[in-house]
Amino acid sequence: MAQTQSFSFELFPPRTPEGVAKLPAIVAQLAAVKPKYFSVTHGAGGSTQDGTYDTVVKVVEHTGVEAAPHLTCVGSTRANIAALLQRYRDAGVKRIVALRGDLPATAMSPSAPGEFHYANELVGFIRETHGDAFEIEVAAYPEMHPQGSGPIVDFEHFRRKVEAGADAAITQLFYNADSYFDFIERCAKAKLTIPVIAGVMPITGFQNIVRFCTSCGADLPRWIRLRLEELQDDKPALLDFGLDVVTRLCETLLKGGAPGLHFYTINQAEPTLRLWKNLALPVPV
Repeated sequence: MAQTQSFSFELFPPRTPEGVAKLPAIVAQLAAVKPKYFSVTHGAGGSTQDGTYDTVVKVVEHTGVEAAPHLTCVGSTRANIAALLQRYRDAGVKRIVALRGDLPATAMSPSAPGEFHYANELVGFIRETHGDAFEIEVAAYPEMHPQGSGPIVDFEHFRRKVEAGADAAITQLFYNADSYFDFIERCAKAKLTIPVIAGVMPITGFQNIVRFCTSCGADLPRWIRLRLEELQDDKPALLDFGLDVVTRLCETLLKGGAPGLHFYTINQAEPTLRLWKNLALPVPV
């Protein structure tokens, strides 16, 4: 396996006292396999930015593993973003996941409200104000952004993020490897050479994976959907089937040259670690 392939995990700031209490043990289990970094999300409209900061700091303090906050521009001002960037830089953060963010439910346009309208503007601002102090990662959508007007326009949005200074990209979750390889071919033709890390979500249930795929515009192949629906009342069988499906997907991606995998953990350690073990992924010394 290529030494340059990297593996990382996504967390979200806990929203309940129970979630806060459970997170340290979950992070410790995930940190034991020595991921390259953890990314930490926040809610729509920046609703949990304090939670993001607190989680990032705790991950680094408790594990020594790098943590990267998601930074979105929905509803933000230049002053607000500047203050957040300085706060993260002062805390020793060296990696930012720069996103437009989820639009309000009432939004009538893909342009975000606030002083930044698209992620490329946020990327450009980070470069303008902090140079190369941060490694910037952006989102990629092999199957098109759920609010995209079309594949060509959607790809142009990605191109602008790269040209604004993105260092790497992480894809939205997907279960069709061909969509990823097609996206990589389009990047090559457009001479976009940044690494595009494949975003992967373990399958742990029928209803939840249908909900995730629907919300993010990802295709859940019919054969997978039908099998999951049939197995939804047999949890062990469903977990085994989901593990096999996602293992094959990951193996195909890595053998096909994907520079790494970013696991959407949903703040659960066991499903991701089962997948990690099944793939026999390396643990850095």
